[in-house]
Amino acid sequence: MSKKTESKNLVTFLLGLRTGLRTGLGIGFGEDYPKVSLMEIFNIPSLRNPVMILAFEGWNDAGEAASGAIEQLLAQEQSQNEDTNLQLIARIESEEFYDFQVNRPYINVDDFLVRELTWPTTDIYAMTLSHQERDLIIVKGDEPSMRWRTFTSELLDLADDLEVSLVLSLGSLLADVPHSRPISVNVTAAHPAIASRLGVENSTYEGPTGILGVISDACVRRGIDAVSMWAAVPHYASGAPSPKSSLALINALEDFLDISVEYSDLATAAEEWESEVSEMAREDSDVAAYVKALEESKDAAELPSVSGESIAKEFERYLRRRQQD
Repeated sequence: MSKKTESKNLVTFLLGLRTGLRTGLGIGFGEDYPKVSLMEIFNIPSLRNPVMILAFEGWNDAGEAASGAIEQLLAQEQSQNEDTNLQLIARIESEEFYDFQVNRPYINVDDFLVRELTWPTTDIYAMTLSHQERDLIIVKGDEPSMRWRTFTSELLDLADDLEVSLVLSLGSLLADVPHSRPISVNVTAAHPAIASRLGVENSTYEGPTGILGVISDACVRRGIDAVSMWAAVPHYASGAPSPKSSLALINALEDFLDISVEYSDLATAAEEWESEVSEMAREDSDVAAYVKALEESKDAAELPSVSGESIAKEFERYLRRRQQD
């Protein structure tokens, strides 16, 4: 047996032990054994060089751009089902981390008029990509209301068990940017050493933070590389989801991880969104004048090389898709 196989078997055993402790099932325990963790593990996948990608609805999610990008990733199974396998592997218990007066449960009624109550939570998925060199762990949920350090510890304990070496956080923020120009994505690392090694800028942000900032800080303390991607959302068009900003995050992920993501539906939604916002601006002279000023400022600030770089990146994405097909 090779050392690599022995290592994988050890990880599988340890995860199995954690699963037994968390659920109170198997590993010699009875069904009434008390739950000792705040995470329920459903499955233990075998993953190749996994990267954890996470986004949370709420403070870090202007225009629902970050959560929209995560939804697009989760939709890959439907668009590439022969190459992609998606499975829910874990769920963080909501009772300990959410204020239900802030994040209220939601009632749905199905086609048979049966009511179902859905609680705010954080779900963790494993996505195996046979056509890529690495697999993904996708974290999707509402930003927790309390006990952020405990929440982060639970999440990164699982990341350690699955041998995650890189955590990518997706966020979006309101900014003075025109909707009619390419959406910028700021890619930064949580530590200068990580920035230098991965070839990205180091974060110099100072001020209040959300759960993404807490997770990034904890990653650095554990020796896990942490990179954040933040997309701008035009503040005058923030009342509805911004698929154009979601698409910008998807493109940034493609470029950073050298992967290919199917996003034709999202691209169509982005075009429709831009047309709708343009129509709204035309109906209000003040908004139209403001958008024009933003466009002029954006165009003046752009260097000629930026357009060439954008074309080169788009061509690289095209080649990746051709190789995948």
